[in-house]
Amino acid sequence: MAYVREDVANLLAMMAATPQPQMHEVDPTTAREMYRQMTAAADRVAPALARKEDIRIPGPAGPIPARIYQASAPSGPAPALVYFHGGGWVIGDLETHDSLCAEIASQLGMSVVAVDYRLAPETRFPGATEDCLAATRWVADAAGTLSHDVTGLILAGDSAGGNLAAAVARETAGELPLLAQWLIYPGVDMAASGGSLAEFAEGYLLTAEGMAWFITHYAPAPDHPWASPLRAAEWDGLPPALVFTCGLDPLRDQGRAYAARLIETGHRVIYREAAGQIHGCMTLRGGIPSAQADLEGQIADLKALLV
Repeated sequence: MAYVREDVANLLAMMAATPQPQMHEVDPTTAREMYRQMTAAADRVAPALARKEDIRIPGPAGPIPARIYQASAPSGPAPALVYFHGGGWVIGDLETHDSLCAEIASQLGMSVVAVDYRLAPETRFPGATEDCLAATRWVADAAGTLSHDVTGLILAGDSAGGNLAAAVARETAGELPLLAQWLIYPGVDMAASGGSLAEFAEGYLLTAEGMAWFITHYAPAPDHPWASPLRAAEWDGLPPALVFTCGLDPLRDQGRAYAARLIETGHRVIYREAAGQIHGCMTLRGGIPSAQADLEGQIADLKALLV
């Protein structure tokens, strides 16, 4: 029987005791509102920052909403972190990941720019990746807006956002000053089957049916390196990586395989897996207190990776 942390078991039991449709049983608009309500109820209160400002970034199909987080006023040239939210390319926004991005900015002491890319099914693959590419290139040259020169970029994201971070890192390696990619329980293989997808298909928040629903709406080309970075043929020149997976996650094996492939191809990698933890825990840190320690561990890993 799989090991489940006590606080994870408590949250899962509470959710099971409050019957409601699963996201894959409703339309995308309803699923988005369900996700907003869940994160609002189960995430931590965001820490206070010196600056939190909504902006618009020029994009391929119009302005891209984004949010700047700075724990203190910039004092000189410094790196910046670009964050792509999770949600299966269908749900999620600046609000669902507000606490997480504020926490990262507070603990890392770095400017964070969260990107609210276009969602499916209104915009299918590769629209999200195109938005994230445009936003990343803009941040690299955004000294005026960020109030400091950007000396390097960290690309980060959870779940679908981890997929986007990996794809953007692959596309901009050698073009932009990439310092690291931080992939939090990423989906990196759109044609995956078996393994953890089958082992944790039900009962651990993200389900196999839910993943199929997300992929159906997003409609990626499974073998395209933007959709399935794990299936890419070229691995040269990628930035160092921090890869975080959860022991009870249907996507666990994809993250493991991606970290292993990076190591095999000569890249510096820090890999961390949270035993007994579920997918989505980074935006449920109020309901799963141990997830805060998982986040702090990752931030310590990232700092070590940047040395």
